[in-house]
Amino acid sequence: MNKVIQVIENIRPKIEEWRRKALKETQTRTIVIAPLLEALGWDVRDPDEVQEEFPTVDGKSVDYGLKLNKKCVLLIEAKALDDPLTDIKAVTQAVNYASNEGVVWCILTNGVTWKVYKSSENCPAPEKLMYEVSIDPRDSDDVSVKDIAEKMWRFSRDGIAKGTLGPLGEQIFNDSKVRKALNQIMANPLPSLIKALREATGNPPITPKQVKASLARIWQEPGSYSIAEDNASLSQTKTALGRAESPGKALRTSAVLKRGSERDEAHHVAGKPKEVVELYRALDRLCFSFAPGATTKRYLAKSITYKGAGRSFCDVHLNQGGLRVWLRLKFGRLTNPPDFARDVSGRGHWGSGDVELSLTSISQLPEAEKLIRQSFGAAAV
Repeated sequence: MNKVIQVIENIRPKIEEWRRKALKETQTRTIVIAPLLEALGWDVRDPDEVQEEFPTVDGKSVDYGLKLNKKCVLLIEAKALDDPLTDIKAVTQAVNYASNEGVVWCILTNGVTWKVYKSSENCPAPEKLMYEVSIDPRDSDDVSVKDIAEKMWRFSRDGIAKGTLGPLGEQIFNDSKVRKALNQIMANPLPSLIKALREATGNPPITPKQVKASLARIWQEPGSYSIAEDNASLSQTKTALGRAESPGKALRTSAVLKRGSERDEAHHVAGKPKEVVELYRALDRLCFSFAPGATTKRYLAKSITYKGAGRSFCDVHLNQGGLRVWLRLKFGRLTNPPDFARDVSGRGHWGSGDVELSLTSISQLPEAEKLIRQSFGAAAV
């Protein structure tokens, strides 16, 4: 891990200079990608471990095929340093190469940004993006190099050998699938679910119509699973119940979520890695847990703001690497703040308060919860 940190710190000051020189793909591979792979434990000089121009079944080739025991476990498609990595054709090509080879994990990178995809997921290629990490100070000035290195370490030789990506991907993608299925079930509850709920409510049992009305109210409350997560993709795919989401229902859902704002949740989660979306979901539930029924949420252009007692206590911005969270607190009054917290009293930002949290993992939430709860209390005063 220390070697990864060292290489990142050596590369970061040179990025802008390399941009001015318009580094091509071959140069990017030589002076950026190869040193990082080496630091991650991959022997780039051993073709039995790192095979360049890895051949695919359709006669094409991928820039790198990373192997364990001579078996390919990770494909990496490299681009020039300043390539934005947003071209859907390039994403689809890289993911399809991996899928056709039976390789679960693939990465699309320009040396600075590393996008990690799970090729085996049954969804459009862009939605297979599990997470991404950037070493560019412009993208991660609020994230420690250690946090960046830890995210990269997931696809290190040791990380792949230990199966680090597997459980993480299973959790993130399964949670997303279950959420979508639950959204569909709550929108059109099955007779068996209605019957079970009627029996569980005791005597006298409530009517099926009352159960459906109650489910609709509960499921559309702020903080519950969001129906807006994938309105765009729901119109293109079949649901777990075998029914397609109707355009009218999607529009009604969007109207509910706008809550008087010109933005909605889909605006904020669109194109974000699955890990970031799941982190946001966890934070969302946390914010509403402090005072259920008394907390509100509004979607703005750059942030999502949570209010208690009419005042904002938490503002959230989703980016490609994680969340930026602003709290109504004074940094100087915090006792032993975590290393992902910083003072932004002299900086411009999209929230209220002087404390900013840079969250990149759900594991940070227990520490973050203490500060968010404190901010909630301050807003209520």
